[in-house]
Amino acid sequence: MKLTAPRDEVMEAHRALGAWTRVALLTSLRKAGHPLDVRELAGDTGVHVNTVRFHLEVLAKAGLVSSEFEHLPRRGRPRQVWRATANVTPGPEEGYRMLAEVLAGYLQAHAQDPGRLGLDIGTAWGSQLAAAPAENQRQGLGRVVEMLARLGFSPQRVDTPDEIQVHLHSCPFLDVARGNSQLVCSAHLGLLRGALAEVGVPLTAGSLDPLVEPSLCIAHLGAREPSTAEVAG
Repeated sequence: MKLTAPRDEVMEAHRALGAWTRVALLTSLRKAGHPLDVRELAGDTGVHVNTVRFHLEVLAKAGLVSSEFEHLPRRGRPRQVWRATANVTPGPEEGYRMLAEVLAGYLQAHAQDPGRLGLDIGTAWGSQLAAAPAENQRQGLGRVVEMLARLGFSPQRVDTPDEIQVHLHSCPFLDVARGNSQLVCSAHLGLLRGALAEVGVPLTAGSLDPLVEPSLCIAHLGAREPSTAEVAG
């Protein structure tokens, strides 16, 4: 019978799987169906044996793998082998978060420009989530703030003498962002840009200040530059 993991155990597993190398090692062990030693795992994943040992220790601390020594009738030291454990299974919400961390970790490590990639992903995401074009700027900004609230950002519009700001008092992706801030924070900036463009207000998110306080990010909105098509029209 599968059990739902306690939250602390799930978060430990999330952190352990935040590196793509550890995901690859765990996948190799599960596919093999029998214990493997570090040299076999190094051959499977293309990672140096010393690096394999380090990542296996992290996985073991999270309860995702375990080791044992083979006592075979031969000379020499017993061989240490590793196997994937029958670890408890996280619930649906934790499972999606784990997937997000794995994907973000892989993209952060392998993308040529994680910031640019995150911005592009977020812009497309914001365009999909935003409602139809608004009748005016006030309505459009209201729709974008409502969208951010639905996503769990706890947004607050703040008007200053120089600009409009959106204060984000919580981050629903904070656990993912901790190890992949360049990708995730850029995606949030893109989310705002895509949504603002979709509702049709003449504003864009110029920048995003991440975690200016432990639970506060600030987006700075300014005038949107007209596109080439708009200028030509």
